[in-house]
Amino acid sequence: MALNRASHLARAYEALMDAAWPAPDRHDLGEWVLRAADGVTQRANSVWPRDPAPKPQEALLEAARWYRMRRLPLIFQVADTAANSGLNGILDAQGFTRQSETLIMARPAGSQGVRPAVAGVEILDAPDEEWLHLWWSVDGRGGGQARETARLIVTGCPALYALARDDDGVPAAVGRLALVGATGGIYCMATSPAHRRRGYATAVLQALQSEGAARHVESFWLLVTAANSAARQLYQQAGFEEAGRYIYRQERPRRALTGC
Repeated sequence: MALNRASHLARAYEALMDAAWPAPDRHDLGEWVLRAADGVTQRANSVWPRDPAPKPQEALLEAARWYRMRRLPLIFQVADTAANSGLNGILDAQGFTRQSETLIMARPAGSQGVRPAVAGVEILDAPDEEWLHLWWSVDGRGGGQARETARLIVTGCPALYALARDDDGVPAAVGRLALVGATGGIYCMATSPAHRRRGYATAVLQALQSEGAARHVESFWLLVTAANSAARQLYQQAGFEEAGRYIYRQERPRRALTGC
């Protein structure tokens, strides 16, 4: 019974995550959803194995062809559930790597009584140039075209964007609240190197939750890599608890034979 509940919860979060971080290029195979975004973020360039494929080897070949046409590696985002044990076995046999173990953390909106937002944090309906510049300078990879693709992703569903400034008005930290049904997904938490460990991330997190609660969000979730102990501590202190995990499984590059 507990395993069934955990699997159901994992499936629910997978659907929320897919909606909150939408890839502009998608192909639905039925059981698997193929997602691509010119290589911008693993999330938006991975297979979501929504259900076990009845013919996984055939689905694997079709997925490989689809990503090869886009000059992208074949990557799976695999939740830590019993339903994915068969897929993991197939990927193990194919030599797929295991990368970036990530925790899904969640909390009900009223579990600790979300405090009012603090002064100095702006809530935006769309990411402006300052918001995009700070986030991309911390988390981004690539030039202007990659940043434009990233902008399409973060504006691909209804969302709010928080920006905290220091006493001189300089942008210090940002965050995003994706609004999916009655839930809010917290993404894009980034603090400039010069402003870290000064409470700006906490202020952004608090402001997003306060604004979400005012808009009748019933629960919040976020994603954090298992290796990021500082961020995990911040979220635990804010009342978030682990609700699931996933990893990325990436096909190993195949090296061409040489004449040597």
